[in-house]
Amino acid sequence: MQTISIIGAGISGLALGQCLKDEFHVKIFEQASKPGGLIQCDKVEGNLFHKVGGHVFNAKDKTVSDWFWSFFDKENEFILTKRNAKIWLDGHFIGYPIEDHLYQLEKNFSKRIIHDLLIRNKEEAGLITDFESFLIHNFGQTLYECYFKPYNMKIWKTDLSSVPLEWLEGKLPMPDLTSIICNNIYREEENVMVHSNFYYPKEGGSQFIADRLAQKLDISFCTPVTHIEKRKNHYLLNGEFKSDKLIYTGDVRKLGNVLNIDDPEIESALEGVKHLRSNGTSNVLCECDPGELSWLYLPEAHTQAHRIIYTGNFSPLNNAVEKRPTCVVEFSGKVPIDIMEEEIQMLPGNLISLSHNYESNSYVIQDHESRSKIAHLKQLLESNHFYLLGRFAEWEYYNMDKAMEASMKLQKHLSFDRGLST
Repeated sequence: MQTISIIGAGISGLALGQCLKDEFHVKIFEQASKPGGLIQCDKVEGNLFHKVGGHVFNAKDKTVSDWFWSFFDKENEFILTKRNAKIWLDGHFIGYPIEDHLYQLEKNFSKRIIHDLLIRNKEEAGLITDFESFLIHNFGQTLYECYFKPYNMKIWKTDLSSVPLEWLEGKLPMPDLTSIICNNIYREEENVMVHSNFYYPKEGGSQFIADRLAQKLDISFCTPVTHIEKRKNHYLLNGEFKSDKLIYTGDVRKLGNVLNIDDPEIESALEGVKHLRSNGTSNVLCECDPGELSWLYLPEAHTQAHRIIYTGNFSPLNNAVEKRPTCVVEFSGKVPIDIMEEEIQMLPGNLISLSHNYESNSYVIQDHESRSKIAHLKQLLESNHFYLLGRFAEWEYYNMDKAMEASMKLQKHLSFDRGLST
């Protein structure tokens, strides 16, 4: 039986490990002390802390959904929750998505937005290639300037015109003017956005998902892979572990520092991805007033925070007994704790900080060359039985379900190759 090594026990590595374990000898190396990567959670004073945002499960793809539920008891281990998201704008809660709730805005303001929507040039749609142009064309200059631009600039901290339109694939529905008008007239609830309904574990949050998917897998924790050497027909990890094939789910920018392979073209391709950009996130776990929100988006400039995730509302077991519920306030980039504690005082909900965390890499930033650079590198590596998988290896902004989908696709590819070699 061939040996496949997977570097990283985040959701991508765990999902692939489960997909491959019956066909290959699978060994996973993880530098942290527990599985999960970006979906890790900790307990803080009896409260569950999603250290990097709040992760939930909702798959539009039936194959992914069926695969996921083969590991869990949907009825007894999870809660089905309806998304209740709002936007905090000018001291008021506005419905989400904002274009469907123009009737909640000041009258002259909403008139300007509607005017922008009505004068759009439909012929320009086919010429749009970047994120900024997409937002202006589909929502108008007024809504772009007051909401979409400031909110997205907080997260990405980059020129939105440099972000390719392809980045949006599967992440946002394409807005339709008729639907926007009808939703504002009839005030129908939005039901097509990502995670309009989602499943969430009754206890343990996304760490519960990671821990379950880690079962029956051979994982070496607290074991960073610092050196990979390509031999004639195998790889040698850290100078001692032999592997026929390698799956890398780590940061592709750092791969050139650990991979020793005598191939100038691969070395050049690795050098070409070293300067891809990403943002980290600073998160504060807070007590907050009781409510029914799941997400609150914060576009205004008076705070660096860009959203509040009410993880304490996802499951009552996320909160300490006889205490107020909890939420996670998220900032893009590294923000000192004293600044975050000052800023949460300006946010609704009477927030009191309990803990904080900084993750140096959480959001990948694509430019117009990112995908071609990664595609070229993947092609070269795969000819050497070396595969990239996951958000930071493939430089794709995967949610949990998309990471699983990518893992399942790679499993099919590896299984096909195995069939050809036997």
